[in-house]
Amino acid sequence: MIPVCLGRARSSDIIRRQAAQGLPQSITVNMIPEPNDLTEVIAITDGLAIPAAELRFRFSRSSGPGGQHVNRSETRVELLFDVARSPSLTEEQRARITHRLAGYVDGEGIMHVVSSATRSQLENRADATARFQALLAAALRPRKRRRPTRPSAAARERRLTAKRERSGAKAMRRKVDHEE
Repeated sequence: MIPVCLGRARSSDIIRRQAAQGLPQSITVNMIPEPNDLTEVIAITDGLAIPAAELRFRFSRSSGPGGQHVNRSETRVELLFDVARSPSLTEEQRARITHRLAGYVDGEGIMHVVSSATRSQLENRADATARFQALLAAALRPRKRRRPTRPSAAARERRLTAKRERSGAKAMRRKVDHEE
């Protein structure tokens, strides 16, 4: 578990504010589980859950605003998931993911999901994990089969009538032949 201070205030600011309000002097923290905890699983569908141990994260410097901070911190997160060798997936699921998410899977069968939406590495990590979960769920969702239908007789008649009207309007625009 990683303790994370809520908001952008420093701990000394929080302690000072709590003392002014008459509250006990303690730092408000939110315990966020470490993503690579061996017991944590990411639920994709009802029948599929990916252990967090199968995910790898790579960090790099993110582009965009951030002043001096952006040059020093590695907040861009790249989530890596080995689709080709994952023991959690069946062959059918593996083929479906590789086909439907071809833009995210490289030649070695590794899926890449990148997030650099915020200035926080932890928030980008959570965002990448949520996007990974949504992408896999969408790729594994079975597609509805198209039922072939035929246009009704009335619909065919309306189409032909509209074609005749358009043809008549265009015929009226042509030059008149005066030789007759």
